[in-house]
Amino acid sequence: SMLYHKPLDEQWQSRARELEKRLGVYVIGRSRKQKLILSQDYVTEKLHINGREYRYIHIENSFTQPNPRVNEQMIEWSLSQVGGIGGDLLELYCGAGNFTIPFASKFDRVLATEISKSSIHAAKQNMALNGVENIEFVRLSAEEFTQALDSVREFRRLEGLNVSDYHLKTLFVDPPRAGLGEEPCAFAARFDHLLYISCNPETLYRDLEILSRTHTIDAMAAFDQFPYTHHLEMGVKLTKKGSV
Repeated sequence: SMLYHKPLDEQWQSRARELEKRLGVYVIGRSRKQKLILSQDYVTEKLHINGREYRYIHIENSFTQPNPRVNEQMIEWSLSQVGGIGGDLLELYCGAGNFTIPFASKFDRVLATEISKSSIHAAKQNMALNGVENIEFVRLSAEEFTQALDSVREFRRLEGLNVSDYHLKTLFVDPPRAGLGEEPCAFAARFDHLLYISCNPETLYRDLEILSRTHTIDAMAAFDQFPYTHHLEMGVKLTKKGSV
């Protein structure tokens, strides 16, 4: 993606097409009230997870994990933490289905929510691309889904989907850098099994202080997505106290 402060004309398009051909890339030009797509506005990434190849469409200007080799390790670790639990999985902040699609092999059904319309669209494409059928992607924020689950509000986006039919005893979250906070942690505390991927160890620490009131930490891992920087991804598996 190339950003400019002046309008993009035919000369820019001609030069950009030369650049696409020379580098073997897809170029998108952005200026004020302009978005020029020369070939396509997405890339297809291949990940190899536990001996299986997964393919993902990533749309320009949307979020995805930046380091594919570390991402593969992060997904494999996450899969190892949920083996044998069964039932249905609830995922919040699912993005384009990075974790969701591999998780589908470990659970009867997966219900995944995300607020971004473009990410939900990509997630549905990725589900079809990988031949997975037991995932339901819903465009709701974490707060909205809690309201729907507790029958506080009805959402047209959930029409035809009965949330109460799901046997949700496992929750997976991969929130933004701000983490969960008090209310979402209270919601997470309902679940017997909780898997938390964090891109901010500081907010993760804050959330774990809350979650430790109801859950015990079973496993923890660190994933260095950005070598030579202070950024670090963390994974934590928690089990509700007193659950079998």
